[in-house]
Amino acid sequence: MLNKERKNLRKLKKPELLEIMLAQSEEIEALRNQLAVAEKKLADREIILEESGSLAEASLKLTNVFVEAQKAADLYLDNIKAKLGEEDGKADRS
Repeated sequence: MLNKERKNLRKLKKPELLEIMLAQSEEIEALRNQLAVAEKKLADREIILEESGSLAEASLKLTNVFVEAQKAADLYLDNIKAKLGEEDGKADRS
């Protein structure tokens, strides 16, 4: 099949060949533009994926901070209740 196409191309005149080359050049340029757009979209998605990973990690760290803060608050309240209980016990003994 390539031989047949080559024979057909050899039969064409220069202006016809130039038109074919110009059309191919325009198609190549259009494909390059499409590739650039696709590469940009891919890069944007990769950034989004990286950021979502970072956000998930930050969320987990914040969750751990809140858990530890809650534990500290609970411990503080337990200590306050214990001290109040001791004071009530002292007042009852008096």
